Amino acid sequence: MANPAFSNSPAFTSNPRRAAQAAPPAPQFGQQQAYGQQPYGQAPQAPQFGQQQAYGQAPYGQQPQQFGQQQGYGQQTPLETERLTYDGVIMKTVGTLGVTAIGFVITLGMLLFTGTSAAFYLLTYGGALVGFVLALVNIFKKEPVPALVLAYGLAQGFFLGGFSGLMEFGAGFSGIIFQALLATACVFGVTLAGYAFRIFRTSPRANKIFFILIIGYTLFSLVNFVLMLTGVNQDPWGLRSQEIFGIPLGLILGVLAVVLGAYSLVMDFEGVENGVKRGVDKKYGWSAAFGITMTIIWLYVEILRIIAIFRSNN
Repeated sequence: MANPAFSNSPAFTSNPRRAAQAAPPAPQFGQQQAYGQQPYGQAPQAPQFGQQQAYGQAPYGQQPQQFGQQQGYGQQTPLETERLTYDGVIMKTVGTLGVTAIGFVITLGMLLFTGTSAAFYLLTYGGALVGFVLALVNIFKKEPVPALVLAYGLAQGFFLGGFSGLMEFGAGFSGIIFQALLATACVFGVTLAGYAFRIFRTSPRANKIFFILIIGYTLFSLVNFVLMLTGVNQDPWGLRSQEIFGIPLGLILGVLAVVLGAYSLVMDFEGVENGVKRGVDKKYGWSAAFGITMTIIWLYVEILRIIAIFRSNN
């Protein structure tokens, strides 16, 4: 069945009788001609020299644009090319993770070929410190800077490669790198699929709980780090080695951290979707890439620690 709006218009019918019936009637005696309309029965004429074109009339010799006809099909306007897109976020995230992988391979290879040298420890712990500082800079910076985002990924790659190598070869947890990478990929894939199918979503109440737990977990991690650094706690994992009902505290906190990391990914995905819908500038794709990369790195470290604590207690 044809659209009645189209079938009632002469431009969308091939019946000459209906087209003639739809033609405008001749103006009656004393009736004024519509502005910009040619006299009845006369064809449009070329405008005289100095004569202005009637408002809304197509230039002489050109057909007016038909209804539904697109101009410049397949071409984007300059405004559209400057907007945030999903593809742009994906490419920037892949690039940042690629730089992280390069740093990972460098320190891991250094451990394999030179051992635990001073340069290896400098690169590992220096990467952790520089990565932490760059994370704060990127978080509080109003405008994203691609170089700072990539530098953060590289610094964290140095740290991850050294830390993972110490777990794999130093502590003797054979295969732990592959296990942690696989588990991180699974968490990311499940979270992304759940968000795509509208299963996982954020809420104001859940966001409040998330930030409270994040603050508490961060404070615990800082206290635990200071106790281990000063030698107050000699356990390999500090306070995480303490047991609650026979379960190491590190496993309980690790599972909580993975859940928080997954929820953080949902917040990242939601932020990207809102940015695309609102048409924000494409430069903020680097902010999205930084957030997703930081969450993935956090998930990997927590999963690596969970596996190490679990295998050390078996």
